[in-house]
Amino acid sequence: MGVLSWVVLWPLAPVRGVVSLGELIQRRVDQELNDPATTRKQLEALEEARERGEISIEDEEQAQQEILQARITPTAVSKAPPKDG
Repeated sequence: MGVLSWVVLWPLAPVRGVVSLGELIQRRVDQELNDPATTRKQLEALEEARERGEISIEDEEQAQQEILQARITPTAVSKAPPKDG
């Protein structure tokens, strides 16, 4: 039975590989989005940009709010919208 299932399922191996790769990428993205170090680096980059005069204090505060809001309520990219009915 093992040989028969291997022969039948062998053509699906590339599809399973792509699905596994997609799952791996999704896990990595989730890790980066939920990593406090990433958020800290983003906030530090904003502060440095303001110190260099590249952005204003107001722009920095707005960007900080966006970064923190994204950290608090991340968007669900992989979830399908709810169906009506």
